[in-house]
Amino acid sequence: MISLLVAMDRNRVIGSQNDLPWHLPNDLKFFKQKTTGNTIFMGRKTFEAIGKPLPNRENIVMTRQQSSFPEGVDAIHTIDAVLERNEERPDEELFVIGGANIFRQFLPHADRMYITLIDEAFTGDTYFPAFAEDNWQLTVKEKGVQNEKNPYDYYFLQYDRM
Repeated sequence: MISLLVAMDRNRVIGSQNDLPWHLPNDLKFFKQKTTGNTIFMGRKTFEAIGKPLPNRENIVMTRQQSSFPEGVDAIHTIDAVLERNEERPDEELFVIGGANIFRQFLPHADRMYITLIDEAFTGDTYFPAFAEDNWQLTVKEKGVQNEKNPYDYYFLQYDRM
């Protein structure tokens, strides 16, 4: 199963200058909870923004370059290679974690989307692609806890492809 995992604002902003435009620790905990013990898939720029392989996860980076990556990171050069890998492991959930171009390429193949929707507008230069909501069913909507460390209204949403 291919799942997209993203945090975005009400205008679909997901990044600003290769970083998150907000600090939301509860979203980071959600990300860790969902992805630990699973495979995460990202583009090269997202990997460079993170700066290292995330522990207790299989880290796969899609890149056109013949870059060398640190131990614990596998490079894949085509979307077909990822789709083939997904078919070989039908019981595994593959988490696509960004960036925008990777989300755009995988949206037609995704079975599920986990979206942390932050009910604010941020300045950014990277956006999650628009998607036709009639192809998706909202199966989970949970309001996140707002406090001094998590100062925004936000929701954990799960969409499953119909």
